[in-house]
Amino acid sequence: MPVTFRKSFRILPGVRININRRSWSITVGGRNGPRYTRSSTGRDTYSVDLPGPFGYRTTRRRNHR
Repeated sequence: MPVTFRKSFRILPGVRININRRSWSITVGGRNGPRYTRSSTGRDTYSVDLPGPFGYRTTRRRNHR
C-alpha cells in the first residue's frame, strides 16, 4: 500500500487550500454548485455537480515552466 499525503485547509467559507506531496491548489466554491480549482502544476478545473448521478467537469492546462 503506497504512502500518500493530502491535507486540505479551509481559509474562508467556500475557499480551500489543498496540499499533497507534489503540488498545492486553491479551490473556490462549495460542495453544492460550481467549483473552480487552480493547481500549482498548471491545471485549471471547473466543475459543477448536478442532481442525481450527473456532473460536469472541464480541465485545462496552462503554459507552465
